[in-house]
Amino acid sequence: VNCAALPSELIESELFGHEKGAFTGAAARRRGKFEQADGGTLFLDEIGDMSANVQAKLLRALEERRIERLGGSDSIPVDVRIVSATHRPLEQEIEKGGFRADLFYRLQVVTVEIAPLRDRREDIPVLAETFARQAAERYGLPPRIIAPSALRRLVEYNWPGNVRELRNAVERALILAEGDEVTARDLPEEIGGVSKATKEATATVSDANALAVPFTSDFREDRREFERRYIVRCLEETGGNVTRAAAILGMHRQSLQHKLRELGLARRYVAVGGEEAQDISDN
Repeated sequence: VNCAALPSELIESELFGHEKGAFTGAAARRRGKFEQADGGTLFLDEIGDMSANVQAKLLRALEERRIERLGGSDSIPVDVRIVSATHRPLEQEIEKGGFRADLFYRLQVVTVEIAPLRDRREDIPVLAETFARQAAERYGLPPRIIAPSALRRLVEYNWPGNVRELRNAVERALILAEGDEVTARDLPEEIGGVSKATKEATATVSDANALAVPFTSDFREDRREFERRYIVRCLEETGGNVTRAAAILGMHRQSLQHKLRELGLARRYVAVGGEEAQDISDN
């Protein structure tokens, strides 16, 4: 249960359940999470955001191992293990009167402190790849790898929002990315280092300066972007014919096909099982 996502009256119903007619919209009896988790474990996320009223009822449930549904009078026995989490410093909240000391000490049997993401940067690549894979499955997108330049920006960023911010940034980048990979340009400005104005300018360049690459202070990424635009321009000139484009570029056709895959352009220009490639982005 995410205690920060619901108002106190809804959290109370979510935890302890309610009887029919207990409040407007309560058309039937409903068992709460305590009853559903009887004999098991209940996870309370962001418990530091729980209201004083619900804190008192939670403490009573833990002490007596019994609960009452909203609108009911029956005392229902429950046997539930509680695991809770919060980003708030609860000792300070107790001093300010925002959290009950008795509930804090009742919950503080075993405490595990998880360091912020900025202090465990070695976890970021694994988490980012996992989130990218999950997002692709969730949104029905083709699998995309995270380019080294983008991964470097993710590792360097300080992540004030911790894992939630990382997940959102990766999902956003995956949705916006073109081709087979996520680049630094697909990341939010504060992470990728490419301003919105620069991205808009890049998207609206004229044919006269279509090969111009915005400066990002990342030589490898800028060179990669230039290669990408140059090859796309050649393929556009040849109507998507890889053999002719390779001749213009002074490359073997197989080398150009390899480069297209490397630059994330294979889905757009390489026809599977065919001798030639064509622009299939609109198909």
